[in-house]
Amino acid sequence: MTAAAKPPKEPLKIILDSNALFVPLQFKIDIMEELKTLLNMRFELALLSPVLEELRKLEEEGSPKTRRDASYALKLAEKLKVIDVTETFASPDDAIVKVADKLGYLVFTNDRVLRKRLRDINVPVIYVRQKSRLEIDGRL
Repeated sequence: MTAAAKPPKEPLKIILDSNALFVPLQFKIDIMEELKTLLNMRFELALLSPVLEELRKLEEEGSPKTRRDASYALKLAEKLKVIDVTETFASPDDAIVKVADKLGYLVFTNDRVLRKRLRDINVPVIYVRQKSRLEIDGRL
């Protein structure tokens, strides 16, 4: 294979936590544009099935504001790849930790506790910094 015919590099895989889908509403940040700027490489966003279920539950059972936000998040989620998690977990966060570690994905979350759990197992985390931009904690 010649140098000119290198196979295309795999896109970076990123799992989104439910709160990542609320970022455009909360902070008026276009997450797709910010991720392009931050990463400067191809990426693929994914949502785990337990996170999708959590959003659907919030849309049905949350306060009026939470229901509106969840409905918006679900519209964004329609554009994402959904990873079906067949194993049962105590929480969507537990599923995110296990899948990100096993598959080597990054995670986009603003949940401080989840971020710490992920950093403790060396999973890079994308989060909102100073309510205005995205940042990565960890090495790609």
